[in-house]
Amino acid sequence: MTRFALRATIAALGLWLATLLISGLVITDPLTLVLAAVLLGLCNAVVKPVLIILTLPATILSLGLFLLVINGAVLALVAWMLPGFTIAGFGSAVLGAMIVSITGIIGSMAIK
Repeated sequence: MTRFALRATIAALGLWLATLLISGLVITDPLTLVLAAVLLGLCNAVVKPVLIILTLPATILSLGLFLLVINGAVLALVAWMLPGFTIAGFGSAVLGAMIVSITGIIGSMAIK
């Protein structure tokens, strides 16, 4: 459970950083930020693997670049589920997902 809380904290940091860098991402309050991080972790664990399998041909043909679209779609799904989290467009969702992913990679490297 501690590992999940640590990963959720890293995701919250990435979401916070994404809202600072991208004008199309808005999170209204800190509670929404924490809920978005936890919900993003759950969606990445449940929804994302299904999307990856369903879009495997597109991912192979694009040499893996379609995974950026999947990450943006998962972030947009989280924003759709939370009332205090809004995304202006799909481009903002993809850029935000890239920032959250990079933050997660750096955080994972720091943990090990």
